Amino acid sequence: MDGSSDRAAGMLRVALAERALRCGLDCAVRSPGCTVRVHAAETAPEAALLAPGARLALTGWRLSMLGMPVETGGTYLLDLAPGRSAAAVRALADPLARPDLPWPAVVADMRPADRIAEAAVELCKIARLLPAAVLCEAGTAASDVVVEEAAVFAHRRFVAESLVPVVTVDVPLDLAPEARFVAFRPGDGGLEQYAVLVGDPARGDAPLCRLHSECFTGDLFGSLRCDCGQQLRGALARMREEGGGVLLYLRQEGRNIGLVNKLRAYRLQRAGLDTVDANLHLGFEPDARDFLAAATMLRRLGFSRVRLLTNNPAKVEALAGHGVEVVERVPHHFAANPHNRFYLETKARKSGHLIRLEAGDPPGRT
Repeated sequence: MDGSSDRAAGMLRVALAERALRCGLDCAVRSPGCTVRVHAAETAPEAALLAPGARLALTGWRLSMLGMPVETGGTYLLDLAPGRSAAAVRALADPLARPDLPWPAVVADMRPADRIAEAAVELCKIARLLPAAVLCEAGTAASDVVVEEAAVFAHRRFVAESLVPVVTVDVPLDLAPEARFVAFRPGDGGLEQYAVLVGDPARGDAPLCRLHSECFTGDLFGSLRCDCGQQLRGALARMREEGGGVLLYLRQEGRNIGLVNKLRAYRLQRAGLDTVDANLHLGFEPDARDFLAAATMLRRLGFSRVRLLTNNPAKVEALAGHGVEVVERVPHHFAANPHNRFYLETKARKSGHLIRLEAGDPPGRT
């Protein structure tokens, strides 16, 4: 095999491993001199949670929310105590489970994770599961699905950089009748990404561009908990008014934690958490999105300079870091409603979004 074939084969094994974890099966993660069996904590069978010598890998974000003095950006290995219950182990990973057991009844020891345990947690994230993995020694019953540690960490970059256009077609939209869809497929055979070209994006030196992370609840159903649907429709309307633009529809639901985990975060928000803290309680970073895929798509479309329609300075920095010049940040404001004002306030206060909340907007929760 040549180098590109080797990489593609490695990414296929990552895809097989994440599918196994989603199905409640195990996979094996291999690094030089070491192989471990891995289950996802939320889908693992009870036997794996209770296996002698089993360890639980959790993120520092999750452990800090459990009151542990850890580095939030790290990953930790927990030696599980004898006599533990499977429900208690799952509850360490899932904040919705709310265990009644004291910490020492479940955990015998804790230490920073090694790279292979970090790879196991990354696999859970790739699978859109809670970022918590159960690790056992490989032994003779190791899974037939074996993935290299290095391939796991290379996966996201490979997927983003391997995107290629496979079809372009006119799709007249209510808000943008002169629209064309371009579908991009990644080299791992996973989820396609989409560009919507409105009018003539190349008419100016730098087209108006919107990086829109998918939001199933807001974009499709008009959820009032966020402003995503307004941002999507508003971007298309703005591009039509200007005669052209590029909207990239990116497959990173819930700040890239997946729809199920986003719905879990909504449950936590009903209990009083804000949108950032809800993600931390689930074990995720405040914002797990990456915009390398967006930069790749723009380059494939022939654009190296854009006017970015966003309130989020991090998107400007991310595109610039991936080689796409942002010549202007164009604000993208919409009125708040009683359901999303606190969400918008949190984005401004904790995530640095440059949101202008009007004095007449409904009051948020304090």
